Order: sequence, then C-alpha cells, then structure tokens
Amino acid sequence: MRLSNRNKTSVYSFINTLLIMFLAAGIGAYFLEENRFNILGKESLLLIAVPLLSIVLFYLNGRQIFEYDSDGEALHFRNRNVIPFLQKPLNDEFPKYKLLKFEIINMVFMKRLYITISSKSNGATLLKYEISYLTRKQIADLRLSLNKVTKTNKENSANNKINNDRRTPA
Repeated sequence: MRLSNRNKTSVYSFINTLLIMFLAAGIGAYFLEENRFNILGKESLLLIAVPLLSIVLFYLNGRQIFEYDSDGEALHFRNRNVIPFLQKPLNDEFPKYKLLKFEIINMVFMKRLYITISSKSNGATLLKYEISYLTRKQIADLRLSLNKVTKTNKENSANNKINNDRRTPA
C-alpha cells in the first residue's frame, strides 16, 4: 500500500509563505504603530506575537510531507519538511519482518508515529515520524497496513518457533 500527502506540498508552501508575509506585515505595522500612530498602546505587540505564534505552531506540528510504501518485501518511510534546510528529512527502508510494533500518538495539535524494529546490534530500534498533516482516513489506512504487517510477523514467528521445537529432539 502506498500512502502520501506529497500532492499537498504546494498548499503547505503557500501557508508557509502566507505566514511569513503576515509576520513581515505585523513587524511593519508594529513599527508604524510605535513611531507614527500610537493608537493601540501595549496591544501593538500582538501585531508581531500572533503571526510569530502561528509560525511556531506550524513548525512544531512537524514535517509536513509523509510518504509510506509497503509494496514488496520492504517498508519505506519518508518524512520531510516543505523548507528543506529547516529539518533533516527522514528516509528509512527496512524489511517487513523487522517490524516489531508501532504506536500512533495523538496529541492536541501533533500526531506522531513510533515504529519499533528489530536490530542485531541493540535488539530494537525506535523510529519516529511526524504525521500531523495526514487526514484521518490516511492515518486509519496507515494503521490498517501496519497492523497487517505486525500480525503477519507474529504468525510467522509463532510458526518458526513451532517448527524449531519439532526439529529439536527432547
């Protein structure tokens, strides 16, 4: 199954540009208010604070673009920001049989996906992805696909354990 919100990149870029323009206009209005008009008084700080808070919330939600591909024998996760230099993009690919468990955390404004995979060096590795910008349907589809993979892995490990028990003499 493939899941992506890459087609919304232009929307997120537009929102980013709009927020930056609001901040620039707020800074300009603040300086005009302080030096020329002096109508608002101390409330003039809101001209800068509101756009700045909006930008902070936009980026605290995490990376905007999330892509998931479970076709074939591997799981592929990509998570990147609209502005490439702001955060390092995440790009992980591993075989399906390494997936141990996953958890989707839903906070007020933020949604996170935690993936636990098996590794030879330290037993298990935790991978974190931001999925705040996915729709409810996309998150439900992602959950369904990952549940299917973990269920298959549990069945295969149970079958392997039974087969190994049969091979070893008592």
